[in-house]
Amino acid sequence: MTGPSRRTLIKGLAAAPAASLIGMPMIARAAEIELKYGNNLPLSHPLNIRAQQAADRVARETNGRVEIKIFPNNQLGGDTDMLSQVRNGGITFFTPSALVIATLVPVAAINAVGFAFADYDQVWKAMDGPVGAHVRAAIEKVNLYAFEKMWDNGFRQMTTSGKAIEQAADMASLKIRVPVSPLSISMFKALGAAPASLQFSEVYSALQTKVVDAQENPLPIIQVAKLYEVQKSCAVSNHIWDGFWFIANGRAWRGLPPDIQKIVASAINDAGVAQRGDIKSLNETVQADLQSKGLAFNKTNPESFRAKLRDGGFYKEWQERFGAEAWGLLEGAVGKLA
Repeated sequence: MTGPSRRTLIKGLAAAPAASLIGMPMIARAAEIELKYGNNLPLSHPLNIRAQQAADRVARETNGRVEIKIFPNNQLGGDTDMLSQVRNGGITFFTPSALVIATLVPVAAINAVGFAFADYDQVWKAMDGPVGAHVRAAIEKVNLYAFEKMWDNGFRQMTTSGKAIEQAADMASLKIRVPVSPLSISMFKALGAAPASLQFSEVYSALQTKVVDAQENPLPIIQVAKLYEVQKSCAVSNHIWDGFWFIANGRAWRGLPPDIQKIVASAINDAGVAQRGDIKSLNETVQADLQSKGLAFNKTNPESFRAKLRDGGFYKEWQERFGAEAWGLLEGAVGKLA
């Protein structure tokens, strides 16, 4: 025996008294607009926690019209894969490190100039100000849209499985993993190391199998990726400040109705500012946690690194490569470098 037809069922529901429908199961309504967001971090990282809050806010403020689906932890591939996908529209959003997007937009790496920023006051003065605006304009030229507020990835620190790094001389011939970034490669070569560019998804195994002996990342990344299991010591160098640009496929972004754009942008920018606070709080506790897991910490002599970079022409080279305008904006926020 067959069940009632769809038309009969709809007519019956329409004719039924409202009171009789109370308690009937609700049928979930599919979102009109589905936006896919990929990233390379575990769900436990503040980036994903705040991104989920932004997604919930967007769903709420659009009355379910828009759904942001999050694919964390390299589910959609490594950084290079996801950068390609967001460019071709396979995914709508991606949060690459500035070092990753710089493979496509070179000036995006300007925040990663070695030892440029003394503290977070200088970071946000630059990235919420003229330096960030300059970079966003460059990103737009490759048909991507960068949201106004950059998310925090923290100051990067160096870890090693061997001798602790205390000064520039300790970098000699050190096999260290760096992101797929010309600036990082240039900086570590200038310091005398032997940098190897690997996707983040390959870092743990590369350290475990001794393909490389060292790596550099912010402390929360070292924590959530459990790199302390395959490293022995951590040099507090603050050598690079790195952040995540929250970017969208340009065509997909322009195709959203203006009211939806406003809601999504507001939710993502607000979540980014909240995530900055999370990283700041996390950094205050994460060192103690990593020490309890066996990672030894030591201070460094920053001036020995700066001197080696300056004497080796690193700053002069990148001043020329980034251009006078971008470099002038950076020095306007942090002071003279070259």
